[in-house]
Amino acid sequence: MDNSIAIPNIASELPSRVAERLGLAYASSVSSQHKKENGQFFTPIGIAEFMASCSDYRSSKARVLDPGCGTAVLSCAWVERMVLAGTLRQVELTAYETDTDLTPYTRQSLDYLEKWCAERGVRISTTLYTDDFVMRNADALEAAPGLFSPQPELFDVVLSNPPYFKLPIDDKRAVAAKIIVNGHPNIYAIFMALSAKLLQEEGELIFITPRSYAAGSYFKTFREYFFRLVDLERAHLFVSRKETFSRDKVLQETVIIKAVRRNISGPEVVISSSCGVKDLAYPSVKVFPQKDIIDINSKEKILYLPVSDKEEAILEVFKYWTGSLSKYHIRISTGPVVAFRAVQYISGAAAPETVRLAPLFWLHNVRPMQLEWPVTKPNKGQYIHIEGVPASLLIPNKNYVLLRRFSSKDDKSRLIAAPYFANDVQSDWIGVENKVNYIYRAEGELEANEVMGFCALLNSRLFDAYFRIFNGNVNVSATELREMPLPPISMIRAIGDALLQSDDISVEHADRIVAQYFEPAEYSL
Repeated sequence: MDNSIAIPNIASELPSRVAERLGLAYASSVSSQHKKENGQFFTPIGIAEFMASCSDYRSSKARVLDPGCGTAVLSCAWVERMVLAGTLRQVELTAYETDTDLTPYTRQSLDYLEKWCAERGVRISTTLYTDDFVMRNADALEAAPGLFSPQPELFDVVLSNPPYFKLPIDDKRAVAAKIIVNGHPNIYAIFMALSAKLLQEEGELIFITPRSYAAGSYFKTFREYFFRLVDLERAHLFVSRKETFSRDKVLQETVIIKAVRRNISGPEVVISSSCGVKDLAYPSVKVFPQKDIIDINSKEKILYLPVSDKEEAILEVFKYWTGSLSKYHIRISTGPVVAFRAVQYISGAAAPETVRLAPLFWLHNVRPMQLEWPVTKPNKGQYIHIEGVPASLLIPNKNYVLLRRFSSKDDKSRLIAAPYFANDVQSDWIGVENKVNYIYRAEGELEANEVMGFCALLNSRLFDAYFRIFNGNVNVSATELREMPLPPISMIRAIGDALLQSDDISVEHADRIVAQYFEPAEYSL
């Protein structure tokens, strides 16, 4: 590609505007597939300016890192803000961009930034690396670098809208970042962890990413590593999934965070929110004690991101609950039947009496407060063979709460649970497909009122609202539910009794009963 990218000159144009126009020119020259393969979602100028405004850096000299820079709109927005404020007199900017189709645009953007700074008496040097950010700096991730390992260059400010895509577990970047990896990692989390390690003491980190790292077992190791290095000071959420990167047609729940590398946590975290970019200049703002947002000494280190008075009140309700599944000697597991591996054991219809079959429950069988079975669907056989099947594929027929592991965009709730009672079918065994979790008592059996009580809680608007405060995706992790605070078991049983004694076990009626016990009075759901 020609290294001289022609865009019209506009007198006294800000560097961030030039960077954005270069980004738009590049985006129009490549396919959506190319951008997807490179994890490219270009930062709108409004978001770049907002992220720059999150910075509290005040020194006259700065070493700045932009590890996935695109056309460097984030770096340009930060530098121009500091220059126009009259605080910055000297800056070293290090940027990374591996897409060789894009780097000519990046270089022109950085050249313009240098010229703009020079005209204002600010000394600036820019270095653009075209090699991989993770592999070039992987040694910094090591817990205890060798005596003769080169010391990494440290930075005062790191700004990034990193690439987003999952890596195979044997990818060289995943291997290099094994200290934070659990399962299939997403490249953005590696960028965050490595950037935190490359910060000077009191250095600032400002990132925009998916919020999926806030909870779940896949990101637990990352959270442990990242939040031991940096102290969260600010977070901004976008209520709309569509608007943040609308021009790239991205549906993603995103969050901007500002954190500082320090050993002592601050007392508070500022959490703001907006619908999208258009109202970003007028965000809703709330301040929370740090301990209510993330407890780094807790087992799961979940990051809670409440954005309203109602969500704050909901957190207060859950904060005083001390129960959990494990405390009640109740377990949650994932269905053992992986359909494509067990296809020879799955049957679409009841068989002659000579063939012993057990019911097989899929995600689509699980409805709010109701298990619909059988339901005829292509390639979703409703029975599983009992004889000749590996024992690990079947579970004993007893009382369970069945819970979807995934929700769809059409589901009103993230948590969808249905009761199952052993006397519903005549079988010693049942099958549960892998997209369904099941809750059970390992020693003994869940009582009927416990089954109904748990179902009512999980399907309630209260639990759904709480779950959304920390869960930014459609996955419902057994790990998250295992540690979720629960009210006293006596109350769960009482809710179940109320449902069993009524003629109405609809999700609406169950929700009303839960609300009578727990809903914050001043914030009706």
